[in-house]
Amino acid sequence: MIRRNEFLKKMAIVALAPSLLWACKDNTKTAVKGAKEQTYTCPMHPQIVRNQPGTCPICGMDLVPFDKNNVETSLTLGPSQQMLANITTITIGAGAISNFIRLNARLVTDPEATTYISSRVPGRVETLYVKQTGVPVQKGQPLYKIYSEQLSTLQQEYLLMAAQAASFPDDQRFQQMEKAARQKLLLYGQTEGQLNELVQSKKTNPYVTYLAPASGIVAELSITEGQYVAEGGNIMRLEAYNSIWVEADVYPAEASKVRQGQQVKVTVAGYEDQPQAMTISFITPALQAGSQVMQVRGSISNPNHQWQPGMQAVVLLPGAVKSNALTLPVDAVIREAKGTHVWIEKESGKYEPRMVKTGTETFDQVEITAGLQSGDKVVVTGAYLLYSEFVLKKGKNPMDGMNM
Repeated sequence: MIRRNEFLKKMAIVALAPSLLWACKDNTKTAVKGAKEQTYTCPMHPQIVRNQPGTCPICGMDLVPFDKNNVETSLTLGPSQQMLANITTITIGAGAISNFIRLNARLVTDPEATTYISSRVPGRVETLYVKQTGVPVQKGQPLYKIYSEQLSTLQQEYLLMAAQAASFPDDQRFQQMEKAARQKLLLYGQTEGQLNELVQSKKTNPYVTYLAPASGIVAELSITEGQYVAEGGNIMRLEAYNSIWVEADVYPAEASKVRQGQQVKVTVAGYEDQPQAMTISFITPALQAGSQVMQVRGSISNPNHQWQPGMQAVVLLPGAVKSNALTLPVDAVIREAKGTHVWIEKESGKYEPRMVKTGTETFDQVEITAGLQSGDKVVVTGAYLLYSEFVLKKGKNPMDGMNM
């Protein structure tokens, strides 16, 4: 009887063995499947999802782990994280926004602030006090010394006339001749101080120093020391940059929106944070040959000489003005292939994406036509960091599943 019971037990174990083995196999599969739940994605390309570590086939970055079962659409950041990400928000409200027409422009030298210096008398340049371009020059500063026999002869004539006028103070003819000789020297570039010194010393000086008639920067130098120049010969050109011209190109379709005396804004490349007000002072009456554009011109002040001729600029023509429009700074709006969105602060430290539609846009503001309402708290700075953090933690695009 005992042997029979042992035999039956053994037969039962043999009968249950396949079931136990299958159960163990199922548990092993479940364990393996659970181990493979960890997934990886690229921080820059969330569409890349892998079940094991590796690199992104698009940009080559290392894949990072994420929880694909995390369906929460918001992000929560602590105070220190908000400070590191430089998260700032504003409460959106209705306001006015103007539509601007952008005109390509450039900075050019103001000809009215340009001084051309030429030789008043023929002679040889004995000394050149300014020997290179780009050097600043102040009014009254010595520029060059010239040796001129003609000027020496005129000085001798003036000394003779001055002596006769002093000897015969009541003779109006001698007085007029002295004034005429003095005026001739003044026209030749002599100063009052130089003429007074000539009268006191009573000695002619063929070496005459010419002074700068205005302040500016030496833009062109046409002579060298020892060179002989004729009367009226070009010496140098001075340019002052306290004010500078702005020339903008206008296409025929935009010509009707431009008028002389119109107030516009100018932004210089690299100085977009310093827009300048300008009045259009001139509009060319004809299109330029070969380009089919006309030009408008104005001037802006340049007290610190921070802008130079040749720099690129943009002229903003004011267009239609919209009132009661919801506007945001341009940096608050994130644009991508799946749509345009912003980040909303639902409560302190909790942010979620919101798809929006945009309308009129300027260089620093954008109109929101759908997706937001007055009173929403919108992230202004740090929006792109929130976008990256969302992709990193969720492994998907914030716009997945959203429609507008």
